[in-house]
Amino acid sequence: MHPSITAAYLARYRSLARAPEAAPAGLLPLTGAQRRFLITRHRDPRARTDVVPLFFAFPRGTVDPARLHRAAVRLAARHPALRGGFTVLRGTPVLRPGEPSVEVARIAAGPAHPPDHPDGPARAALRGALLERSADGPALRLLLAAGPEDEEELLAVALDHAACDEQSLGLVTEGLGAAYAADDEVPGAVGDDGVEAYRAAVEGQLAAEANAAGEAARAHWAARLGALAEPPGAAGAAGPVGAARSTGMLAERLPAVTGAARGGVFPALLDAVATAAHHLGDGGDRVLALGYPWGGRPAGAAPVLGCFLNTLVHPAPPGPPRELDALGAAWWDDLDHADTPYDEVVRAARSAGAGWSGTLDGLLTFEDLHRRPPLVLDGVTGREVHLAGRPLAAPLAVSASHGEDLLVRLAWDRERHPQGAAESAFADLLATLRRHLGAAAA
Repeated sequence: MHPSITAAYLARYRSLARAPEAAPAGLLPLTGAQRRFLITRHRDPRARTDVVPLFFAFPRGTVDPARLHRAAVRLAARHPALRGGFTVLRGTPVLRPGEPSVEVARIAAGPAHPPDHPDGPARAALRGALLERSADGPALRLLLAAGPEDEEELLAVALDHAACDEQSLGLVTEGLGAAYAADDEVPGAVGDDGVEAYRAAVEGQLAAEANAAGEAARAHWAARLGALAEPPGAAGAAGPVGAARSTGMLAERLPAVTGAARGGVFPALLDAVATAAHHLGDGGDRVLALGYPWGGRPAGAAPVLGCFLNTLVHPAPPGPPRELDALGAAWWDDLDHADTPYDEVVRAARSAGAGWSGTLDGLLTFEDLHRRPPLVLDGVTGREVHLAGRPLAAPLAVSASHGEDLLVRLAWDRERHPQGAAESAFADLLATLRRHLGAAAA
């Protein structure tokens, strides 16, 4: 039996941590998700899917860039993932602790981004600046932009995905706002408390990943994913990665889901995404692979920044929408094995005869906005906005945000699918979702 991928990584990391090049600051381990981001960058420097941006609109003149920079440095000083360098040494991905390094910049939104741009000059300017991110740049970037006639300015809070996940976003918005409010405080010295809390959290996650790579998990994923096949023309494109391409976005707001029906939201979204993916897909009767991030901190872990999520895979056969009860039962079974590293899942599927390298046909992300504090700067709450044109790690991606309503967004690769096809697929997605949620609420 082959050793687990996590066990092999830990052996290499521990050997490297004892080597002379680990001094003087030492090295910190990475979770499975963090390692995939670093490996992707080294394999494909053009990849731009590993940046997580939030966008907030503030009344023009609200944000003081110098004060924002001081707040960002204070935030980064508390979190090793924001004041270290993610790197690969001797083929081993690690985090090397360092001094806080952030970028705060005002991006010009002038002649290069004409006022009649469909997204407006500020959005076009921010999108272009985010796509220019250097792989060795700071983990936290704060970019401001406003068009000549805009009454609002947009603030992009962009994080290296290796440094954050959904739970991290709340730490960032809350921490950045608190540091901005406490501007007269002298930032404390960078100590070891944050380093050791980060190390303990990551080692706890690695232990969970190692435990989830056993025979039971391999048997589960082999049975679930053994019918997957590689998308046409995708040979060699392994894993949930991708380079920047032209993308479009459609959005719809649905009523918030309350009561017992909330438990059916995610499986309903999975089936709705499957409907859209088959509508746009070119695989005929092929079973599609839909990926979605899931996970959280290990029990007892400190609230540290980092990516502790795993990418789970949902098989989507062709055919009409499935019964929500059956979808939910299969999904809960998958969550029992949610810590199994993605590469182990791919290996298990291939052991069952799947001709699949790990390429995803679609992605689904879900955020409960009740768990993320808003970004408040000097008493002003930023209004969250969403930008089209972000790079995708799959031909289509669906994002759902559940707060005062359920905001559903479909992004797709314009080089593969025309606007009309995407609009038709989105209509099918919404129809499937409404049918499921209506049945759950009945």
